[in-house]
Amino acid sequence: MKYVLVTGGVVSGLGKGVTASSIGVVLKACGLRVTSIKIDPYLNTDAGTMSPFEHGEVFVLDDGGEVDLDLGNYERFLDVTLTKENNITTGKIYQSVLDKERKGDFLGKTVQVVPHITDAIKERIESVAHVPVDGKEGPADVCVIELGGTVGDIESMPFIEALRQLFFSVGHDNFCLIHVSLIPVLGVVGEQKTKPTQHSVRELRALGLTPHLLACRSAQPLLDNTKQKLSQFCHVPAANILNIHDVPNIWHIPLLLRNQNAHHSILKQLDLLSIATPPDLEAWTRMAETFDNLTDSVRIAMVGKYVGLTDSYLSVVKALLHACIACSLKPSIDWIAASDLEDDSAESAPEAHAAAWKTLRNAECVLVPGGFGDRGVSGMILAAKYARENNVPYLGICLGMQISVIEYARSVLGFERANSAEFDKETPNPVVIFMPEGSRTHMGSTMRLGSRRTLFQTTDCVTSKLYCNAQYVDERHRHRYEVNPDIIEVLEEAGLKFVGKDETGKRMEVLELPGHPFYVGVQFHPEFKSRPGKPSAPFLGLILSAKGQLEAYLNRHQNGS
Repeated sequence: MKYVLVTGGVVSGLGKGVTASSIGVVLKACGLRVTSIKIDPYLNTDAGTMSPFEHGEVFVLDDGGEVDLDLGNYERFLDVTLTKENNITTGKIYQSVLDKERKGDFLGKTVQVVPHITDAIKERIESVAHVPVDGKEGPADVCVIELGGTVGDIESMPFIEALRQLFFSVGHDNFCLIHVSLIPVLGVVGEQKTKPTQHSVRELRALGLTPHLLACRSAQPLLDNTKQKLSQFCHVPAANILNIHDVPNIWHIPLLLRNQNAHHSILKQLDLLSIATPPDLEAWTRMAETFDNLTDSVRIAMVGKYVGLTDSYLSVVKALLHACIACSLKPSIDWIAASDLEDDSAESAPEAHAAAWKTLRNAECVLVPGGFGDRGVSGMILAAKYARENNVPYLGICLGMQISVIEYARSVLGFERANSAEFDKETPNPVVIFMPEGSRTHMGSTMRLGSRRTLFQTTDCVTSKLYCNAQYVDERHRHRYEVNPDIIEVLEEAGLKFVGKDETGKRMEVLELPGHPFYVGVQFHPEFKSRPGKPSAPFLGLILSAKGQLEAYLNRHQNGS
């Protein structure tokens, strides 16, 4: 197994995840099979209990793993299916070592960070690296490892030491270290400063690791004298200093790496030049350039709770992008804080309230994504009502689907206090209830997680047609509340149709409102399986409907064209 390690220095948030994904894309374009590992040095076992404000969205995998959003980047860029084991955290490592200690596996030894924790890290990396993720038999050729955080962080020290030992054990030709760093420009002087990167590399070398390549983040392309300076003081050949400057969209990053011969430097270090082919990135180039050249846009109102941090909805944004590009459109997302739509905000923040409603009314379609807790729920209900009554295309995902059920029960059935048991435990009309198998005492990994099958009750529904007349679909889930099966008959008699159910027939998965241009709610999260060039069906339906093209699209595909 060959390993490419991506570390970061100077500051966090430099784009190590996109860099690691892009390296994978270029190596895959060279005919190599690639897998990925993300190391997160935090003590949480997984990302499942973290606030989106703190760490961005929680990405869900087929096997139910709740992982860092970078694994979403890996899956989208490399078109692979990862497992929860591909996300290694300090919590997982310490838990496994302590479990062994309790069982007596260490035979009375004093359990220490070195060697026991570092050995556990190495074993975990080597075992996960050999698991195929591309649907083929046998291990991949290269494993790209991203070490989260910044070099010098206390919590990442055991991982740095374990990776140093791994480098020593696998040998020089099987390990390539790429250090992502920042080259800032001071406003007054206007000079590209290399000192922060010099210090970062010095820190890394003091820990026993010397980078083979430097990936330098900057606003503008690096000057030649900056590269020479970095080469001289960081002990890295000038040819191995890559410049990842700001680009119009992130799909340009693999092309940027290819244009700087990054693949040649990596393949040379890993002794793979003899088996690799020149990188074929024609399709990737077309995709990046298509996006750059789009002129027509579609206005999408995103009504959510965590709109202050767009990373909270990263996969939703990417799924909208994939769907828009398939329709030759550029997404124009208007972020609306759900709480700003509520009646209370008309008094407490009248300007924000008026601006939110103006934005909603100007949108061509409305999307309510997933979320937890009662903050902003009233605003989401108002958004769903507006979309339903004004024939504006609407897509509700997870919570967004439950919101549409609550709104319909209140407005159409006349159940004024209809609600979810999550928001009002005393509601006389609980249209959304806690799932029987859920845990009320533990939060982590206790939801309905991972890939589950949804059976369409009829193929004569919009959602099934968007999924190419499928009778069923496997999508990823993350929820602990569901639509109350006891209320379904009443809702359907009033016009709302539940066209997708789980294999028991009791759990509602997809709802539609006949007669509306596009009013769809899905209990699953279709954004997690959206890929560039392979947009998610519900998102594609939303965008097509926003432009009045849905019926023509469905007719074309019904006729097999």
